[in-house]
Amino acid sequence: MHTTYGGPVEYVAAVLLVLQIIIVLPYLKRRRATWPVLAFVTVATVLALLWCATAAGVGLTLFGTLYTNDTVPAGFATAAAAIGYFWILLSSYGVAFHAVAGFLADKFTPAHSPDRRKWLGAATAVALGVPVATSAFGVVVERNRYRVLELDLPITDLHADLEGFRIGQVSDLHVSPFLSVREAGRVIDMANELRPDLMLFTGDLISELGDPLDAAIREMIRLRGDQGVLGCMGNHEQYIGCRDYMQREAGRAGLVFLRDTAMQIRRGRGVLNIAGIDYQRKSDSRGYLPAAERHILPGASNILLSHNPDVFPTAIRRGFQAVLSGHTHGGQVNVEILNQNVNPARFRTPYTSGLYRQDGVSCFVTNGIGTIGMPIRLGAPPEVALLRLRRA
Repeated sequence: MHTTYGGPVEYVAAVLLVLQIIIVLPYLKRRRATWPVLAFVTVATVLALLWCATAAGVGLTLFGTLYTNDTVPAGFATAAAAIGYFWILLSSYGVAFHAVAGFLADKFTPAHSPDRRKWLGAATAVALGVPVATSAFGVVVERNRYRVLELDLPITDLHADLEGFRIGQVSDLHVSPFLSVREAGRVIDMANELRPDLMLFTGDLISELGDPLDAAIREMIRLRGDQGVLGCMGNHEQYIGCRDYMQREAGRAGLVFLRDTAMQIRRGRGVLNIAGIDYQRKSDSRGYLPAAERHILPGASNILLSHNPDVFPTAIRRGFQAVLSGHTHGGQVNVEILNQNVNPARFRTPYTSGLYRQDGVSCFVTNGIGTIGMPIRLGAPPEVALLRLRRA
């Protein structure tokens, strides 16, 4: 389970921001006389912008307005908040490391000695090198280290005949220069080896126009489930304009995209009613899930497939017992602080990765497979999910 915004992470970031300003401003004043004017102005301006981004991110997140504010474009606000948070976390490490090294250099080496300069030079190299090495690990190693995540999905009043029903979920392949068709095939093979009762694909097959859509579809339609394969459309299918084409081509192979419709899966006397919607945005004039209650089947376990997990609170009001989503990539770069996840997705939605429970309803958000923006994953491993239905 995960907490939402407005917690210890915001307070830690605020304290680090204040401490960094207190430490760095005197340092800049000392360097003003020795640095070239252009270099000093550039460094001071960049630092001021980063500090402002951090302050804005802390404020917007702490009070929840990052998710509800419509005045500032969501993409701009999210980018500013994410840059600010990760800057303050990584740079505070560097400032602290350098400060400790400076203290030790003052204590054990004479002032202005060659040994002192070597000590501080090594400290600077380490302070800068560790974040770079960590990022390189995320690009080269963790990005393609696919895992299977198995967990129980609680469903209120689940029929006894559906206890232990197994659902496989693949999401956010993003076949592109960052993830090849061959790598997508590896993922499909891994998912099929789980032999689930039902297989799901929850959107974002490719990233943009020019990506190998037909080849990606050929891999996607190899997904298998004993009782079929269902899917929903993501935001990149919407951006590219390929939803109808994907639905038609996948349908020929038996993969059914649920687009504002529902399908029933039966085992014994138990009925799963799986509804699906295309990607939806809060800014749409009708809001989330307009008239989705018409897909609710009384007496069945009603599960909603939605690429975007933000629909979760609305789905609760509409009468669904569970929501299965992707979209966030687990943030791609995730740092856990005080039992909270800090990642770029957190500045767009409180539902970023894993299982959430609210008012007796479950929402599972998978990290998915691919990446967007940067070919990197840290602390948010790519995954295929295997969900076992359990009576809540």
